[in-house]
Amino acid sequence: MGKYGWSLPVAASSYAGKIDFGIWLIHAAMLGIFVLWGTFFVYLLVKFRARPGHNAVREDHDDTPARISVPDSISKFPFAQMLYKNKGELKSLIPDMVIMTFEVALIVFYAIPVWSSIKASVPEVKDPIRVEIVSEQFGWNIHYAGPDGKLGPRKMELTHFSNPIGLDVAHADSADDVVMGNEMRLPVDRTVVIDLLSKDVIHSFFIPEFRLKQDAVPGLNIPMWVTPTKTGKFEITCAQLCGFAHSLMRGDVHVQTQEEFDAWYKSRLATIPASAQPTNPAEEF
Repeated sequence: MGKYGWSLPVAASSYAGKIDFGIWLIHAAMLGIFVLWGTFFVYLLVKFRARPGHNAVREDHDDTPARISVPDSISKFPFAQMLYKNKGELKSLIPDMVIMTFEVALIVFYAIPVWSSIKASVPEVKDPIRVEIVSEQFGWNIHYAGPDGKLGPRKMELTHFSNPIGLDVAHADSADDVVMGNEMRLPVDRTVVIDLLSKDVIHSFFIPEFRLKQDAVPGLNIPMWVTPTKTGKFEITCAQLCGFAHSLMRGDVHVQTQEEFDAWYKSRLATIPASAQPTNPAEEF
């Protein structure tokens, strides 16, 4: 079972705790409801059990709402009449109304604000890591901006097995970019801003420890962000069953100290001398 036990995976991002609190709160509420209803049902079974001296009594249902007389004070108000005639049935709905009120309050006052803070906007932080993730069948291409902080442009016609994201290497912004396959490196406690794309079918980028999960849809550039809070190696996976080789989309994200990340980044930059840049692969193909 490895690092994934019966409970939630380790929380390794700045917003993982908020999501976990919501999950635990819902499960605690369900447990409480289960205990209350279970206790009530057991009470009914014991109190109304068959035993000597207690016979079942047939209830008379002649007092239908149509036959119930209403007080003169509300006789002129049709809606009040309806409530009065059905007050018995309405009382039975009180537990359901309490649960519904709790669920609505949970959505309005907790789920929507948390979802909005994570999904609706990217926080304004100074000097974030900029990464573009281009998914494909069957892999993740991790595209880092170079020291200039700019992601080089991509062109579909340049896509090639040696240039999987179609990076326009002739463009000045692309010369110092780093592209990795199924491997992502991030510094701890630093926000990374990600553009998520897909070249082909719908995938779902998922890092359980970050509580980060987002569909990648062809034709859409979907922004997302995360701030890792723990060092270590965590799994990247595709949460969509995208094809026969879906399992090949397993990757790793390595969260390192800033010094370790800088050393890795410099080592990658050192492997891309100008003379080694691929030529236009579309012409080679």
